[in-house]
Amino acid sequence: MKTEIIKVSRDCISTEDEERLMRAGEILRMGGLVAFPTETVYGLGGDAMNREACSKIYAAKGRPSDNPLIVHIGRFEDIYQIVSKLPEAAIRVSKAFWPGPLTMILPKGEKVPYEVTGGLETVAVRFPSHPMARKLIIYAGGFVAAPSANASGRPSPTTGEHVVEDMNGRIEMIVDGGQVGIGVESTILDLTVEPPRILRPGYITQEMLEALLGKVDADVTMMQDNSGETPKAPGMKYRHYAPMGKLMIVEGNPRDVGTYINRQVFLDKQAGEKTGILGTEEQLHQYRADVIKCIGSREDEEAVARNLFAALREFDQEKVTKIYAESFSTQGLGQAIMNRLLKAAGHCVIRL
Repeated sequence: MKTEIIKVSRDCISTEDEERLMRAGEILRMGGLVAFPTETVYGLGGDAMNREACSKIYAAKGRPSDNPLIVHIGRFEDIYQIVSKLPEAAIRVSKAFWPGPLTMILPKGEKVPYEVTGGLETVAVRFPSHPMARKLIIYAGGFVAAPSANASGRPSPTTGEHVVEDMNGRIEMIVDGGQVGIGVESTILDLTVEPPRILRPGYITQEMLEALLGKVDADVTMMQDNSGETPKAPGMKYRHYAPMGKLMIVEGNPRDVGTYINRQVFLDKQAGEKTGILGTEEQLHQYRADVIKCIGSREDEEAVARNLFAALREFDQEKVTKIYAESFSTQGLGQAIMNRLLKAAGHCVIRL
């Protein structure tokens, strides 16, 4: 398959942008697949009401079919067509955080095929804030199933180039809208349980949700190895975000972390490994390795989140075989950063 790659501005301001986006929408309506940017990461879109298109998404990603997809809507009122019930808490959450980087798990409406939900009676719904994404969804018919546009298990794509690496030749079109703003996937909040439960952390933090709803639980699989239960949302069951090299997280005070990593890097080099370190501005000066990536300051977690997946992909480009990463706080946005790192490392954590 030949993949068409087009460039469209975030706000879709030109006539050419509009025409390209309409063509992308037509591909989706005809059952094809289109990758496109959102405010979080790039999504791999297919018509959420088309069973065959949804099956194509799983095939293009190499994704297990019991891993649910998120249905993206371009207008809030369209939610009533795909859920059987909209709880009062969901209305409050939507008023506070939609459009934006938050996905709600709600009771599935009859219209939604089980190919989207992984066989479950619940559906994951998101109303993105990215202007171009919303336009594309409307041009596509209003309901686009879109997991991240990466090969399953790989770091999620935050630029059009990342999508090309994984999806060129697998899908009909890639819409390149430049670098995304947030860099980690949406928060997923399950509103079919009481109290509500976060299944995947993201930019909308547990603290923000608790300020609105009161008690909000965090699923145990967010920071621990998977329980083996059927996943209710993307990213819960399988290894995700992983670079090709072995990734280990080192946790402890900064001086001990630096000493440990440098000692291990020395031994790894003697064993013929190409070594890498994923660190922050505050600690970068103390490291010695073949490849050192700075993902920002600890004082700027938004920058760390935005740079994380790109750095993991860069290690692959430089053929790094052993990677050591600093750990982060599990409060606020740090919860999302650590969730992604833990899954990328297969929960390999060295505690000093």
